[in-house]
Amino acid sequence: MIKVLFFASLKDLAGVAQVELLFVDGGRVAALKQALLQAYPGLAAALPTAIVSVNRQFSFDDDVVPDGAEVAIFPPVSGGSGWPTLCQIVHQAVDMDAVVAQITQPTTGAVCLFTGIVRGKTTRGVAHETQALEYEAYVPMAEEKMRQVADEIRQRWPDVQGIAIVQRIGRLEAGTPTVWIACAAAHRDTGVFEAARYGIDRLKEIVPIWKKEESGWVEGEYHPQEGD
Repeated sequence: MIKVLFFASLKDLAGVAQVELLFVDGGRVAALKQALLQAYPGLAAALPTAIVSVNRQFSFDDDVVPDGAEVAIFPPVSGGSGWPTLCQIVHQAVDMDAVVAQITQPTTGAVCLFTGIVRGKTTRGVAHETQALEYEAYVPMAEEKMRQVADEIRQRWPDVQGIAIVQRIGRLEAGTPTVWIACAAAHRDTGVFEAARYGIDRLKEIVPIWKKEESGWVEGEYHPQEGD
């Protein structure tokens, strides 16, 4: 049995401040995260970037969780001057309320959110129907390039505050959301609409993500330029 403590936004998403959890002695932090995700699905968006401590020591996915441990789950400690940025490749469905909560501040008054969806019927170009798409990503590079896109957005629209770029991979049926670009700012006239549009266009240019239709993999035409 271990004690799990939730703090800040993780506490809000879990709906509890602490819980006693039956966990295999010697199990690892990665397994604990999966157990928590099953028990508290609302943690899905925040858990990948959460910090874990075991018996008041920072711990990582391969670290062992001993029986009787006190485990704390919390977001990165506040204190920097930078705005929040969330860039993730995920396999599971995404709670967009939780994502938006992570990028908003007391000064936020507007969030522009773009969502891409698996299109079941295509009428532009060669008309066809799609039952499902298979999405694949070179995850470490994809998340790094997502952060680059976020940096580019802030260079062009300095009034944009929080940014979230989230891509779901795996087999996704028609009608399923696949990608989310969210830009937050104090007001709606500060560039959030243009920033979100730029974000999805740029993602499709430089972030290594591919989709496979029934007829095969869909490849783009853009080749990275110097500086991409």
